[in-house]
Amino acid sequence: MQKILIANRGEIALRIIKTCKQMGIETVAVYSDADSSMPYVKEADFSFRIGEAPVNKSYLNMDEIIKIALDERVDGIHPGYGLLSENYRFANMVRNNGIKFIGPSPETIESMGDKIKARMVMKKANVPIVPGSINGLKNLQEAQELANQIGYPIMLKASGGGGGIGMVRCENEQALNQHYESTRKRSKAYFGSEDVFIEKCIDDARHIEVQIFGDQYGEVVHLFERNCSVQRRNQKVIEEAQSPQLSKETQEKMYAAAISAARAIGYENAGTVEFIVDQNENFYFLEMNTRLQVEHPITEMLTNLDLVQWQILVARGEKLPLSQKEITKQGHAIELRIYAEDPNTFYPSPGLISKLSWGDVEEVRIDEGYCEGIQVTPFYDPMIAKCVIFERNRDACLNKAKEFLEKTTIEGIKTNIPYLIKVLKNKQFKNGDYTTNLVNKLMVES
Repeated sequence: MQKILIANRGEIALRIIKTCKQMGIETVAVYSDADSSMPYVKEADFSFRIGEAPVNKSYLNMDEIIKIALDERVDGIHPGYGLLSENYRFANMVRNNGIKFIGPSPETIESMGDKIKARMVMKKANVPIVPGSINGLKNLQEAQELANQIGYPIMLKASGGGGGIGMVRCENEQALNQHYESTRKRSKAYFGSEDVFIEKCIDDARHIEVQIFGDQYGEVVHLFERNCSVQRRNQKVIEEAQSPQLSKETQEKMYAAAISAARAIGYENAGTVEFIVDQNENFYFLEMNTRLQVEHPITEMLTNLDLVQWQILVARGEKLPLSQKEITKQGHAIELRIYAEDPNTFYPSPGLISKLSWGDVEEVRIDEGYCEGIQVTPFYDPMIAKCVIFERNRDACLNKAKEFLEKTTIEGIKTNIPYLIKVLKNKQFKNGDYTTNLVNKLMVES
């Protein structure tokens, strides 16, 4: 590959550009009217306006992206994460136009994007799944009967959902009755399908994901796990690797399950198998993300590998660079997502970044999408940067993370930095025995 178009924006676009430069690959960026002054636009070798600010008129405009790619004669398209990264129609368009899609096949994306199909595949591969529907629900009565069978509370989910969209917690049958039809309509509006299913709620659980990689020669490896249990609105805020208080035995079982999941669908390129883990370390398949994850830098820090480079190598037909035995880990890494949002309500806080000064702490990796003097608009995800801290052990890592945040100054907008510091100081988090309920508990305490 000599030239790659990045069908994304912000910090992930910059991240991909960095690796492409190291590999001697030219980059093509696309931008909306709202992003014309963004750092990634200036950093790419070539940049093209793609449309107006709203995503449906710019970054989701598949025809325009393909047109630019063909005009520029690119060899590959990297979708980053979010936006079109898990859109099998887009991946298929890329392939049909003779361009390499830097990710898994359209067929894999489609099968794993349908949560009901994914659950069926995993059950067949003997990967543990959360108790609940095997097929899509036919009607409310079937939902009621199954919910009574597995026990409340349950999660009512859209088959094509993700990122917390199309997901409703139901404490009892009254709540299920109230949300059933509205969830189906929301599912149809967002994902083009009315299919919904239910899963047993596993409270006070940990959200653990395993990074996997596959190539076209049938080789699949894992790159260990990440703990992503600190979430607000079902979206991750802090991630760390290695996962604290997870036994070696459970880790190995999860790695094996993730490999089985990937092999069951002939997986190629980067992917993540996500699990929910209960208090007794029973784990269940949650979903498979058929793309690079936001939190991939902590795995890179832990393994000293470049996952974007691996993606490009695999996409151009090469074998995985390392075997499972050759992949090692050391130290501890934590990722802090810095958002332009109110730290008390988590509502977005768009505006001009009048001052940005990162904490003067050694060896902190900052994947930033914005810089001082740039406007954070209300059109996109309000993440300003990801700050990744690496140290020899978890205690040293958390201390450095706290010091870094306390020395960071961002003015002109509200950010979630005060909240992140609050999490780092929390006794439960420091002990490593926190769960997905941590955010809710901190909200109640405040």
